[in-house]
Amino acid sequence: MKKLFTSESVTEGHPDKICDCISDAILDACLLQDPDSKVACETVVSTGLVFITGEITSKAKVDYKAVTKKVLTEIGYTDFSIGFDANSCAILTSINQQSPDISQGVFKKDLDLTKENSIGAGDQGIMFGFACKETPELMPLPIVLAHRLAQKLSEVRKTRILDYLRPDGKTQVTIEYEDNLPKRVDTVLISTQHSQGISPEKLEKDLSEFVIKPVLASYQLQWDSQLRVIINPSGKFVIGGPNGDAGLTGRKIIVDTYGGSACHGGGAFSGKDPSKVDRSAAYVARYIAKNIVAAGLAEICQVQLSYAIGIASPVSFYVETKGTNTIPEEKIVELIKNHFDARPYSIIQKFKLKEPFSGKSEKFYQLISAYGHFGRSDLELPWEKIDAAFHSKVKNLLSKK
Repeated sequence: MKKLFTSESVTEGHPDKICDCISDAILDACLLQDPDSKVACETVVSTGLVFITGEITSKAKVDYKAVTKKVLTEIGYTDFSIGFDANSCAILTSINQQSPDISQGVFKKDLDLTKENSIGAGDQGIMFGFACKETPELMPLPIVLAHRLAQKLSEVRKTRILDYLRPDGKTQVTIEYEDNLPKRVDTVLISTQHSQGISPEKLEKDLSEFVIKPVLASYQLQWDSQLRVIINPSGKFVIGGPNGDAGLTGRKIIVDTYGGSACHGGGAFSGKDPSKVDRSAAYVARYIAKNIVAAGLAEICQVQLSYAIGIASPVSFYVETKGTNTIPEEKIVELIKNHFDARPYSIIQKFKLKEPFSGKSEKFYQLISAYGHFGRSDLELPWEKIDAAFHSKVKNLLSKK
């Protein structure tokens, strides 16, 4: 059976992604000074305006306006004529402290509690993790290609290979599947902001040569005669960024995860410190699913975790393998419970989510705010690692089947 499936990505200059980048840059700045910072930062952008709000409780002294201007400058918004100007835009803030009702439920004072149970979930909710064998990253092919195209758009702009491109852009990839396996790339769609006077013919020629072909080649994919390429279907895209559309933190959650190939619990990641299970539990769910697939227990694995505010351990575990499992799914759930600790304290410690910075960088969360939180071959993310100890135990288990 043949079918088509599509995923999309956006560049860091897209209005919603600008907001994700700013919110995560503020989170980085807080954690760098105070690893125990409690951050729930929301950003809004519109024409000539950045509005930062939310709840932040921290000993850190952060210049929110300076952080915001730095992010906008790094993205490339330095002139109002291209959609935004970091140096002339208005930056407003309205930030409160974390609600004490949340704090008392999340951070326990009971001396009888173990440290692993001393931090409860920062909210109720459901989180999903996913992995499959479609790509070396164990991610779905459509979202991986969409992200790589969006990254390449930014790369050729910033290196001035295509100096007429502007920061705002979106990509979309449609893959043809046959018997649930990716067969070929059916459609590539790119909408990218550009300067005045650039013809559609030049855009299509340049993007085909410098963006699409290199990305397809990196995944050993062919540009066949049936491939449909659509560039700026509206005709032109000169007015972009916040000048063309308002943006908001957390509005690209499917872009951030699996491109629609898997379920999403609904919670966004950006701007939230790791005590929020919307973020940390989604990372450990991906880690679990990836290790299950890498261990040969299934070719496709979706993991669901559910939490109640103030309670450390997940309320429930669920696994779906779409019939690709090599052992019963209930046995996989048992392995997950025995070998993966999904309590917030343990997740934070294992992945070093409070102090994630390397010696060379004061950024971490900002680096993953665009182009996906999973399957990032360009970054060494702790939840993307394959756990050797778990795999050796699985080998022993499978040898006894």
